[in-house]
Amino acid sequence: MATMESLIGLVNKIQRACTVLGDYGGQGMSLWEALPSVAVVGGQSSGKSSVLESIVGRDFLPRGSGIVTRRPLVLQLHKTESGAEYAEFLHAPKRRFTDFAAVRKEISDETDRITGKTKQISNIPIHLSIYSPNVVNLTLIDLPGLTKVAVEGQSDSIVEDIENMVRSYVEKPNCIILAITPANQDIATSDAIKLAREVDPSGERTFGVLTKLDLMDKGTNATEVLEGRAYRLQHPWVGIVNRSQADINKNVDMIIARRKEREYFETSPDYGHLASRMGSEYLAKLLSQHLELVIRQRIPSIIAMINKTIDELNAELDRIGRPVAADGGAQLYMILELCRAFDRVFKEHLDGGRPGGDRIYGVFDHQLPAALKKLPFDRHLSLKNVQKVVTEADGYQPHLIAPEQGYRRLIDGSITYFRGPAEASVDAVHFVLKELVRKSIAETEELKRFPTLQSDIATAANEALERFREEGRKTVIRLVEMESSYLTVDFFRKLHAEPERKPEKNATPPGPNNDIYQDHSLRRIGSNVSAYIALVSDTLKNTIPKAVVYCQVREAKRSLLTNFYAQIGRREKERLSAMLDEDPQLMERRTQIAKRLELYKSARDEIDAVAWK
Repeated sequence: MATMESLIGLVNKIQRACTVLGDYGGQGMSLWEALPSVAVVGGQSSGKSSVLESIVGRDFLPRGSGIVTRRPLVLQLHKTESGAEYAEFLHAPKRRFTDFAAVRKEISDETDRITGKTKQISNIPIHLSIYSPNVVNLTLIDLPGLTKVAVEGQSDSIVEDIENMVRSYVEKPNCIILAITPANQDIATSDAIKLAREVDPSGERTFGVLTKLDLMDKGTNATEVLEGRAYRLQHPWVGIVNRSQADINKNVDMIIARRKEREYFETSPDYGHLASRMGSEYLAKLLSQHLELVIRQRIPSIIAMINKTIDELNAELDRIGRPVAADGGAQLYMILELCRAFDRVFKEHLDGGRPGGDRIYGVFDHQLPAALKKLPFDRHLSLKNVQKVVTEADGYQPHLIAPEQGYRRLIDGSITYFRGPAEASVDAVHFVLKELVRKSIAETEELKRFPTLQSDIATAANEALERFREEGRKTVIRLVEMESSYLTVDFFRKLHAEPERKPEKNATPPGPNNDIYQDHSLRRIGSNVSAYIALVSDTLKNTIPKAVVYCQVREAKRSLLTNFYAQIGRREKERLSAMLDEDPQLMERRTQIAKRLELYKSARDEIDAVAWK
């Protein structure tokens, strides 16, 4: 499996790419929103900024009284192996900040650019990435502090506006809520906990954080909350000791502050027994571990969402035509060259130059044998069913020597079960070939400018694969039916030559329903049929792959686009132009769509590559 750092780091990378392309929010759910992140929620002056700075290990956030955070801050932490710490803003991509005091000033200035030097808020986020060896991979969203009253300079709706903004983030199912509450405040009145309880009643997305433990009244402590007795969450509460105002004024290094925090908990008579689960370092690791777990749980839905979006983007590109040349002969030659380029990539996948062809072998080596083993022969050849089939086969006149008709009916009924695995093998290889067609189209660089032609090639290739699948299905069904149409005589002659074993003396006497056939005779019939079916199974296990490869894989390599070549050779110039159409007015739009499509494809491939290593 992939390491936690690689998986979360990949999510951070994809989210940053989304923000660069503007694929953030809007109608529906964007890829950015489909990926989990952590929203920091708390009342004003609850210590949110101090918690974030403790996690980062840097003093970089604006401070002051009243409402300081007036725009959402999307903070992406990227763990590096070594080197200097630095920060980058999305709105200033060419500037690298190594002075974190300058980061603080830039956050303030960028906030003022949108809201002005007022106390108003804006839901337009600021995107900040910090690269450091002292952080864990995380995406955190610092939201404006919840408040109960508007102050001078704020609109009357500010309380509701802030809550609605915060709610728009935390109500999303992929959002992890970091609910910040000061320890010197009654937990029952915590704005953060109240809101978290409304949007996450089960508490599975909520992490509770108590700040300012060192500022509680003498003789009091918060052990009941931290131990989950006062208010229970699914995840453990974490206590944080923020830097004192004196430390802030003296610019005490955050690394030293972390050490002081550890010492506080380790030496505290109230919290010493909880020291291993307290502090900003533990909180960062806890969030990172949980984020990794959530990402793994969300991978199927993320991939489904990515595939849906890819389909939508491809459909939009298909609507945008893009011709290249005016001469019909040149257009035909170019289309044929593009098709040959695709065909080379497709064959490389099958022959091993690129990954994917090995999945066909997996169908034959794993899927088919497993399906054959699961066939319900035990039920079909049960004593009761054997008696029923043999009796019905005899009709009004019981057999004299061996129930041949009963044997044949039991064998025919058993062989019928092989149709399912045979057809499933055909379908499984068909789906592998279809996926290889999709991947080959995506990996053929020359085709990326021409989505209409991509679609035509995909349609033609898939139509050919459908024909090959139908031929493969007919062939494997014939193999199954051949096993039923003529039985291997030598097998039954050998059985006839073997002496029939007599039932044991102490065997249970036949009941009223066994007057004609004794149990041991029926068991022998069932055993004989089972042995013959095992022989048939071994045969089909070898012949079905041969038929599938001959009818589907071999034909896909030889003639995947043969019909397509014949069709385009007969097309008129206007139809060829439509396949290569290019609209100058839509070039910029097409470029943006292509970038988003590439992002989504890359995200899908990278998630597959990293998540299941």
